[in-house]
Amino acid sequence: MKRVLFMLLMAFCASTTIAQTKDSTNVARLDPKLKQSLNIADQAAYQLALRFSDMAAAKNALYNLIVRNPEDIRYIEMLASVYYEAGQSMSAALVSMEVLKINDKSITSLEIAANSLEQVGALEKSLPYFESLYLLSGDNFSLYKSGYIQYSLKKYPEALNSMNMLVKNAKPDEKVGFPKSQVETQEVSMKAAALNLKGMIYLDQGSKTEAKAAFQEAISLDPAFDLAKENLAKTN
Repeated sequence: MKRVLFMLLMAFCASTTIAQTKDSTNVARLDPKLKQSLNIADQAAYQLALRFSDMAAAKNALYNLIVRNPEDIRYIEMLASVYYEAGQSMSAALVSMEVLKINDKSITSLEIAANSLEQVGALEKSLPYFESLYLLSGDNFSLYKSGYIQYSLKKYPEALNSMNMLVKNAKPDEKVGFPKSQVETQEVSMKAAALNLKGMIYLDQGSKTEAKAAFQEAISLDPAFDLAKENLAKTN
């Protein structure tokens, strides 16, 4: 059902993009001074709505600004961020994807699109955004997420290549969090997390010897790494 809803929304988005708003309004005929005054009022309303955590009012102000200023991508980027912070992943994904049609190098929009699409279970669609994010920013967490999604999609050669790159390039101060319970998270080094995922890839392919070596190396880096210990037990 979620996938069907996603495809319907994507089709709607494709046929009625924000970029087309200019053609369906009388914005061009607005007096410049009136337009400026309205913009100032909506910008103030947006800031006030954020101050009081009124996301509905903040979104309404941004929609007014987008309709009135269709050429200004900043307001669309801000709308995506508001949806994302409010936990409305589907809307956040759709809006950020509109931004990326205009500027495919927007780091913020890539982050929102990648994470939001992952959150709604659209892994195939989220993967290219994580990959682009890593290529543009060099962010190792994006590389880890790319590898994990590749693993989840059973793209094992790609996932293994991503983890080999991460094992080589991970910085000592970089961490990844793993849930220990509903209220507790265990943080481990990025390199240990990459080795653990590398072991999972090998394990899925039936290569227990390589998997065991990867899990053992992960544990040697982070002796308290619970997930790696659980995975190591599967190789016996």
